[in-house]
Amino acid sequence: MNKYHLGVIGLGVMGKNLALNAESKGFSSAGYTRSAERTRAFAAEAKGKNIFATNSLTEFVQALEEPRRILVMVTAGKAVDEVLTELKPYLKPEDIVIDGGNSHYKDTERRAKELEASGLRFFGMGVSGGEEGALRGPSLMPGGHEDAYRHLEPVLTRMAAQTSDGPCCTYLGPGGAGHYVKMIHNAIEYGILQLICESYDILKNVLGLTVPQMHDLMNEWNHSDLNSYLLEITTLVLGKKDPETGQPLVELILDEAEQKGTGKWAAQDSMDLGVAIPTLAYAVEARILSGQRADRLAASAVLRGPSAKFSGDRKAFETALREAYRAAVIICYAQGFEQLRIASAEHHYNLNYAEIARIWKGGCIIRAKLLDPIQLAFKNNPQLPNLMVEPNFARVLNSATESLRQAVRVAFEIGTPCLAYATCLGYFDSYRQSRLPANLLQALRDCFGAHTYHRIDKPGVFHTEWAKTN
Repeated sequence: MNKYHLGVIGLGVMGKNLALNAESKGFSSAGYTRSAERTRAFAAEAKGKNIFATNSLTEFVQALEEPRRILVMVTAGKAVDEVLTELKPYLKPEDIVIDGGNSHYKDTERRAKELEASGLRFFGMGVSGGEEGALRGPSLMPGGHEDAYRHLEPVLTRMAAQTSDGPCCTYLGPGGAGHYVKMIHNAIEYGILQLICESYDILKNVLGLTVPQMHDLMNEWNHSDLNSYLLEITTLVLGKKDPETGQPLVELILDEAEQKGTGKWAAQDSMDLGVAIPTLAYAVEARILSGQRADRLAASAVLRGPSAKFSGDRKAFETALREAYRAAVIICYAQGFEQLRIASAEHHYNLNYAEIARIWKGGCIIRAKLLDPIQLAFKNNPQLPNLMVEPNFARVLNSATESLRQAVRVAFEIGTPCLAYATCLGYFDSYRQSRLPANLLQALRDCFGAHTYHRIDKPGVFHTEWAKTN
């Protein structure tokens, strides 16, 4: 019986496409899923290829080379634990199980400890690129024991997207490092998506642009140094017409956004770490607000906004919004990399930020031209405390944030919400202050709760009886 190089459990779109990807790069694959219907469909699609659609877990495990390399592509959470429980009796020491789903990094670390106690190797790997990326070449973010990665490296680096800087895959660090980096990737994705949606809303409700006009404008943005995959697909969406009505399809879609949890996990973890990511956290809240549609419809009949209309130079404001978007996207990346920096120190991941930027340059959802200077910034200064203070980015932000102020001011004057833009501006302004009003906050905390405070003019810890007269 032939032995197959890579096994894939879970033959949904992502699992199936990753198996096909591996085979196309010269690595034979075996696949398994509990669904007989999906197994038949996979077998039909894999006909003529060096792929084996197995009908049982026993057959699947026996079909693989040893030590086995098994990629699990099932829904994060309980389903992963169920697969591992079912799979464990069939495995031998040194076999490697890779979780390629969007698992929480703490779950990955727990599972690694449980399996490694039995001599098995467990590896967490973020996968970004959607179904097309999974088939053609995704960005892969692996983390776990480095010796296991070296065993997987030949197949993973071939399966990954390829750029002039090499494959979009690198060893990130121990434990849950891979899934942590993927979580932050997704949080940055949330932030940029919200900025794009707010740009659409401003262009529509402030300037009164039609969808075709917005399509043309964002197409211009994408054919400049702002080029990114997310802007590219925005132009695809804005250019799509509903075949039944002939209207722009986007205008017929219900304004309720869903989420799968990674953005929320990043926001929650930022609180635990004590790191500020206001834009990335708000992007999650924006989706929550969108889900309160019935309440919003009722409120729209009661609450009123300003009656002001835009009266300025439309072309000049379009240019300002473009520069505002430039600044805000930089600030989104800055927040994400700041969280990675704090998490790396906390969890001893020893992350290489230049390499993270490099592997995000191809295959993944947040790939963009901006990642070239981000990679260079961290190459030049691996200890960079925040992307905003890197000289080249500081120069861009010192110029472009004037447009960011204008965009936020005009949108607020007209009553168009743009909190992602506003939180970017607030983060920038807060970070650049040599003194914040937290001195008053700490005094108030000491007043009502005797929480004490430090002084700027002498060392020590102090408490004041604030109600007492001098």
